[in-house]
Amino acid sequence: MTDSVPSDAAATGADLPGPTDPAGWLTLPDVAERLELSISKVHQLIRDRELIAVRRDGVRRVPADLVANQTVRKHLPGVLNLLADAGYDDEEAVRWLYEPDPTLAGGTPAVALGGDQAREVKRRAQALGF
Repeated sequence: MTDSVPSDAAATGADLPGPTDPAGWLTLPDVAERLELSISKVHQLIRDRELIAVRRDGVRRVPADLVANQTVRKHLPGVLNLLADAGYDDEEAVRWLYEPDPTLAGGTPAVALGGDQAREVKRRAQALGF
């Protein structure tokens, strides 16, 4: 069974719980379409910690800005593994990625992953394990 909702657009974070949630969400079928992959490959990306999905409104969703164009953010898998090594579950990892941080370009670690501060985000995630 796959989780699905109409895939016309990313859901907005306004109707979903969490003060540090991303602004937009994609369902797994939406991610598969955007990345031009099968849904089973998307599930594999999540199992391999190359992508993260959490339940919102009973449906597994992926933060939309972590799927850039037709790829997953370059440094996301490394950060997800570092957060897992530090004991973070998926919900906590999403919370950390979207925690406001004015010292990072874009204001959150998730946004900074797409720019020049990706290494800084990885360094901070690594420091959590100590």
